[in-house]
Amino acid sequence: MKIYLTAIVKTKPSSKEKMLSVLQTMVKETRKESAAELYQLHQDLTDENVFVFYEIWKTAEGLAAHNEQPYIKAFVELIEEHLQEPPVIHQTKLIEY
Repeated sequence: MKIYLTAIVKTKPSSKEKMLSVLQTMVKETRKESAAELYQLHQDLTDENVFVFYEIWKTAEGLAAHNEQPYIKAFVELIEEHLQEPPVIHQTKLIEY
């Protein structure tokens, strides 16, 4: 079953440029993963410190493997110092009608 994931990342204003670079590296590297069907990074129109990932994963196992990648672990290490709050992550399934 595919997993649709939305993650909201709120950087501290003083860390926005540093974190944007980290987030862009995550996109570049994640798009190489075979389980990543879609991996996009968006920036909020009203708050430039808010970034939103929209992701589609082919399997739960692929997402689990993604979370073990060094570039994801490097991001996790920066959360406390450079984000306003922990990322908000929603894992969802598509409702077809």
